Amino acid sequence: MEYRVFDETIVVRLDKGDKIAKCLLEVAKAENVALASVSGIGAVDDFEVGIFDLDKSEYHHIHYVGNHEINALTGNLTTQNGKPYLHVHITCTGRDGKVVGGHLFDGTISLTAEIFLHKVEGSAERRFSPNLNINTISFPQ
Repeated sequence: MEYRVFDETIVVRLDKGDKIAKCLLEVAKAENVALASVSGIGAVDDFEVGIFDLDKSEYHHIHYVGNHEINALTGNLTTQNGKPYLHVHITCTGRDGKVVGGHLFDGTISLTAEIFLHKVEGSAERRFSPNLNINTISFPQ
């Protein structure tokens, strides 16, 4: 992984074998990013996504292997208990042309990825919502 800071944007290049979530959280911690939007493209060969099951109030996990192009990596970075919290979704296309995606738990880069963290002035903290059974954004008073 390598990254550079340009004003309010951090440009991150991930390399083969890098873990998406781990690297983005490391950058956020190193650069003291409390709030940002995330967007990116690249290629991944081992990744796990989730689709939230409303009836069971839990994520259904799906694991994919094999080279996939990342069509879109999008989401946000906030904090929870003072630590960076990443919430991103991913859409990928495999060799067979099928598009898959969902809430990204993590993925391993197969070639490279180009990800932009667009810092936002301010902060938003994640808090667990017992009604929804997920962590939702809450705004400081």
